[in-house]
Order: sequence, then structure tokens, then C-alpha cells
Amino acid sequence: MNAVDLPPPFTNYQLSGAYDEMFDADGSTRGHYEALFQRLLELPPDELKQRQQAADLSFLHQGITFTVYGNDEGTERIFPYDLLPRIIPADEWDVIERGLVQRITALNLFLKDIYHDGHILNDKIVPRDLVYSCKYYRRQMRGVRVPNDVYVAVVGTDLIRVNSGEFVVLEDNLRVPSGVSYMLANRQVMKYVFPRMFSTYGVRPVDHYGQALLATLRALAPKRRADPNIVLLSPGVYNSAYFEHAYLARQMGLTLVEGRDLLVHDNVVYMRTTAGLQRVDVIYRRLDDDFLDPLAFRPDSMLGVPGLLNVYRSGNVALANAIGTGVADDKAVYAYLPAIIRYYLNQDAILNNVETYLLSDDKQRRHVLANLDKLVVKAVGESGGYGMLIGPHASNGEREAFREKITADPRNYIAQPTLALSRAPCYIDGSVEARHIDLRPYILYSGDQVTIVPGGLTRVALRRGSLVVNSSQGGGSKDTWVLS
Repeated sequence: MNAVDLPPPFTNYQLSGAYDEMFDADGSTRGHYEALFQRLLELPPDELKQRQQAADLSFLHQGITFTVYGNDEGTERIFPYDLLPRIIPADEWDVIERGLVQRITALNLFLKDIYHDGHILNDKIVPRDLVYSCKYYRRQMRGVRVPNDVYVAVVGTDLIRVNSGEFVVLEDNLRVPSGVSYMLANRQVMKYVFPRMFSTYGVRPVDHYGQALLATLRALAPKRRADPNIVLLSPGVYNSAYFEHAYLARQMGLTLVEGRDLLVHDNVVYMRTTAGLQRVDVIYRRLDDDFLDPLAFRPDSMLGVPGLLNVYRSGNVALANAIGTGVADDKAVYAYLPAIIRYYLNQDAILNNVETYLLSDDKQRRHVLANLDKLVVKAVGESGGYGMLIGPHASNGEREAFREKITADPRNYIAQPTLALSRAPCYIDGSVEARHIDLRPYILYSGDQVTIVPGGLTRVALRRGSLVVNSSQGGGSKDTWVLS
């Protein structure tokens, strides 16, 4: 690591081998960060502390929380927020946006294909057994026509910036992508604690996300329903993202429901209200497939709606996202995304994947098992930082435990190089220090239109040296400024 010779509050700032968002390798400030850098130098020592406290209080008063499972000290926590924005210039955002449009278009074509004609499987571009062995592949969706051929209406794609400065895709989150409420809340708080700097920087807005999502959901409604009734289906208050469910329902003016609020009658979904039953046309569901319908999936689910699958298959209700989309965010299927894009769009991927080893392949598995101390191993269907081994930071015992898991069920794991995520300035204990970050933009797809609000959730690994940005693993977030 190299110390940068800078005045307070940057005294403890260090450059590492990772790409730094604010500084060049020689310590000079990147152009789009110059105004923020100068502003931080001008602020009195206690000013940043007071503004961070004001931000934390704002989060507390709004009840902006998340839940950590398996923690004995109490699960509900205020979402950790870093005061200093992450800044992306317009030309870099243009590349990201074009790459994400390309990606969501190809993913929807892939999902339609594998549940209908299976051309990509017949042509052996993606192995048939890889798709059919995925636990998120739903045979009940074979031949089902979904509204506008939209399988994935909402995607949160995780990007990282590597040493070259290039953005690459780490993974796609297609089932029930979360975190967008924190993107919106971060922006509200930023306007409150840094109003003058925000107004002079030329930051593109994100506040319209709720209305853009609502328009996307309306486009999925059965065509004969002129004024569709849309609800947001939540597992309930004990879910880790319940704050987000309530927040988004409020933003869109939707009714927030749980499974017990809905029922199926004569192949139509109804919502129980004090005025009687009310028909439901679109369900924005924040519930995994397994729990949606106890008659079709897990019979022990108390969270879903008995009979929902049959109503969906008949076209009397729309779901966002569609049942069975999880097959496309399986981390082993992810490895084939560049080939999927070429197959359907006849284009090279604008945003590259991270090199990925498929452990069901004998040669690749042998290589990974011989290099566990250098690689990151992930379970193909997990999220939130769970089911993961970061080889260089793991103990011998942890590596051996993963060796046994891989050997017992190689299809369930992939491996990737340990990448140095880019680092950005963060306010840590009274000074500005560098921490690793990623970026999750949110993409909306209605069939004939793709909407991406300029920004996303920048997640921060708040622990020094950590590469894990997930809030469930000690991470936080910061506002993301895309410049005009």
C-alpha cells in the first residue's frame, strides 16, 4: 500500500493495487472528483462528523433498516450509510447503460426460449443438463405464455470495476432483486446533508424510479383490464427486506399484501378488503418461487396463495418477475451469458463477465481444488454473501470444508479469481479512507422499453481490507452520482 501525501481529512488515505475512484495512481485527483475533494478540504474537522450524525439520525427516524439472520444480538439494524458519494461521469455511464440494456434483452430471450422451443439447448450453446439440473428451473412453466414475453421485468445487476478501470458483471439478480429502496433513501439523505454541493454537481435524478416501476408493472397487466389493480406481495414483517417492500408500495401507491390477504376463486386472484373482494391483475412479488403456491411448490408454505400458479398459467394475473426466472441467475448459467448474447443478438457483450470456473467440469474442478487459496468459490443459487469462500482470507479449515462440499456436489459451485474491487473514499472514524465498493444498477423491462435510472446502489465493504459488500456481512452503502 502507498500512503498518499494529503492534508486532513485524507491523512490516513492509502492507495493499493486496486483501482481508486477518486485518485490516479500518482495521487492526483480525477477530474470528476475534484470539486468534492476541494469541498472536503474546506470543511472544518467536526463538520463531516456532524453531517454523518445527521444522516444516521435521518435513517433512524425513517426506520431504514435491514435484518441479519442468525445473529444472537438482535437482527434489526439501521442500514449503514457512508456520507461521501460515488461519482460516475456521463461517458462511463453510457457504456454501463448500453451493456445492461443488451443483457436484460438477451436474458428475456433466453428464458422464453428454454421454456418453449429450446433452440439454444438444441444448438448446444448452453448445455441442456445445466439448465434442467438448476433448482430454479420450473417445469410447470413449459409452454406458458407470459405477458409481453417479459420473464424479467426487474433486474439488479452487480458490477465491479477492475484494475484496468473497466466495469465487469459479477452477477445478475433476477428472482427478487432487492436494495433499490436504499438507493432512493441514500439520495434523499444526501440532498439533506450536502444540499449545496449536490445542487452544483449536475447529478442526474433517480427519484422517478417508483413511477417507472409502476409503469413497467402496468404494461404487464392482462390487456382486457383497462385500469389494472396492482399489489406488492411481501412475505411479511419478518423478512429482511420488509422495509423496502413497504417503502416501494408507498412510492407507487400500491397495496402491500401478504399471502393471507389474497385468494383464488374461479381462476381469478382476489384481495380481501373491508369492502369485500377486489380483483388483482398484477402482483409485484417479493417472494421466492418455492413459497408462492403451496399447491404447486412447497406444500408447507404459509406465505403464498393456493392456486396462484393455475391463475398465472391461464393469463388472468401477471407476476413480476415470472416464475422460473431463477435459472438465468444461476451462477453457472451466468458463465454462458456472453455466448447467450451472441446467440440471440449477434453482438459481443458490452460488459464482460468475470472469468468463471464450472466445477461440474472435471478439468476445471481439479484446477480449482488445487488453488482454493487463490480463488473465490460461490454456491450457484445463494445471494447476500452467503455460501461463499474467499480463499485468500479463509483458514485452512474453511478451505478444507469447501473442498468436501465441492467434491460432494460440484454442480452447486462455481469459482472465480479473487478480484480487487475498486476503492472509493469513505468517512471512517473521523477521517477519509479508501474502501472496496461495487455497484448494483436497477433495470426495468416492459417488452418494448428498457428503463434504467442513472445510478444504483453502491455497496461498501466498511471493514478495512474486506471484499464483502453485503449488508448482511458488515457492508454499507453510499449515494451514486451519475453526472449529466
